[in-house]
Amino acid sequence: MRNSGLSEPWGPQGPDPQGNDPLERAVWRLRSRACWEDAAALLAPRAAAEAGVALRRTAVLIERCVFTAQGWGDAEDALRSAEALATDDEERGAAACERGHLAYASTLLGVRDRADEARAALGRAAALLGPGSPTRPQLDFRRGLIAQHLSDNPSDATAAFQRAHAGATAHGHRLLLSFTWRHVAAMAEHDGKLSEARHGYAESLRIREELGYLIGIAPALVSLAAVVPDAGEADRLRAEATRLVHLLGGVPAWLADRLTTARAATVPPQAGPDPAV
Repeated sequence: MRNSGLSEPWGPQGPDPQGNDPLERAVWRLRSRACWEDAAALLAPRAAAEAGVALRRTAVLIERCVFTAQGWGDAEDALRSAEALATDDEERGAAACERGHLAYASTLLGVRDRADEARAALGRAAALLGPGSPTRPQLDFRRGLIAQHLSDNPSDATAAFQRAHAGATAHGHRLLLSFTWRHVAAMAEHDGKLSEARHGYAESLRIREELGYLIGIAPALVSLAAVVPDAGEADRLRAEATRLVHLLGGVPAWLADRLTTARAATVPPQAGPDPAV
């Protein structure tokens, strides 16, 4: 199977990830430009007492792990604090979803095999979250990632990504939609449906550019480059991805390594388990 990516963080709640709150806007600007430690620091005062903010801070720190393969201890500490603050099924289910995501990322990136923990945590989240929960689409997406990358089950992965896509659309979670488009496209590419794959990758890229999700644009460019029929256009997309990765100081780390290897070998970067987007 093509391994297009891990997952992303908690994702936006509502149509605009920047929201109307000055703190949320500041966190989004920092997070989208790979300044995760600064974003987490802004959330820290309220995260000490508010479960929802503690979960947001946890998601920011897990996102740093996914994009840099660093900061695992900080993410684990933040997650334990969020779990301790959770008081109802929605908060406990959301925390379990984050635990599953952290364990999944650790497994896929080869830090430590926590596949059983990831499956158990997401199963616990499924039992806690109601059908209409705004966290359900993110849960479906992450279960799709496990089916795709850890279980090698394309049919289950496709079904989960489609459920997540429908849920993200219904709840107006635009950042999550950029991920569901990307992974639905990856499954289409796996099945040889290149026209569908191009459409999905292009939609993912469009949403990320509109949202200003800078750290997610380069992976979207590389995925689209793999399925466009024009070699010159593919080269242009990869060159832009390389420029963005350099601009962000080598983030995402897994893509920076792949682009460097590809340039040295003068061949397009090969697909692999992308810990982010």
